[in-house]
Amino acid sequence: MSEISPTARALRALDVLQGRPGITAAELAQRLGVTERAARRYVAILREADIPVESTRGPYGGYTLGRGLRLPPLVFSATEALGLVMAALDSQHAAADPDDPVGSALGKILRVLPTNVARQAVMLRETARSVPERVPAKPDPGVTTELVAAVAAQRQVRLGYRTAAGNPRTFEVDPWSVVVRYGRWYLLCHSHHAAALRTFRIDRITEVEVLAGTFEVPADLDPAAELEANLSKGWEHETHVVFHAPFEEVRPWIRPTTGDLRALPDGRCELVGSTSNPEAYAGEWLAGIPFDLTVVGGEELRAAVGVVAARLARSVP
Repeated sequence: MSEISPTARALRALDVLQGRPGITAAELAQRLGVTERAARRYVAILREADIPVESTRGPYGGYTLGRGLRLPPLVFSATEALGLVMAALDSQHAAADPDDPVGSALGKILRVLPTNVARQAVMLRETARSVPERVPAKPDPGVTTELVAAVAAQRQVRLGYRTAAGNPRTFEVDPWSVVVRYGRWYLLCHSHHAAALRTFRIDRITEVEVLAGTFEVPADLDPAAELEANLSKGWEHETHVVFHAPFEEVRPWIRPTTGDLRALPDGRCELVGSTSNPEAYAGEWLAGIPFDLTVVGGEELRAAVGVVAARLARSVP
């Protein structure tokens, strides 16, 4: 006799239908480990519970969840529930704070789950804490929602922006994509003022005004690759470094955001880019690369490398 109750199988059928629209009775039966007749019976149980399950006949037919007035129940495993809480904590959200949007949403989810499913997740949510980042960079959920909607609708927007120095600016852009990179949220867009691709930190965007104009996203756009390349360009301080080692040896040590690494005819390679923070470029990036190098330019980077070198020299009496 099966240890799985008809109710549990019906809920499992609902989970499968949510993830596989258009699934056939035969496929549903296979996923549930039952006969086709039994699979149809579980669909009937769902319909009796006022969950709209639509069926289409024919070679391309199958079951699909329809739109109804009542939402179907959430179906999570204990591992999935725990994973949600871990993801929220890993993203620096206040997972146990009811005033935090993510914390509030997690609370609603966990309250409707069975006790045996939610137990570990509730315990983790109440006892674990994230260490705050030194420089918080959480984007405003309202601003992010407006940007995502503008990206989806391909509508031009006017941004209110706060620079790293705290100065207010305004930009009109074509928002191409929202990209998350190492916990930071960026807007990849075409700037009307610069007539070029630009990236903006979403946590520094203070206002979004949707404009009447529309745009077309480049067909071959790779948002992640474009973001990586763009983060090394357009900053106020130029950088040019020559490494006294072959390109293939140096390449694994170079971040895409530090510039464009190119091989030189003499067997060395050079890194050309720009930065807004020469001190960090010298002390955090260049200092960690285990190859001899020459800083060709610019002047701000040369000065920053000199400061780092002098500091390290003083550490060895």
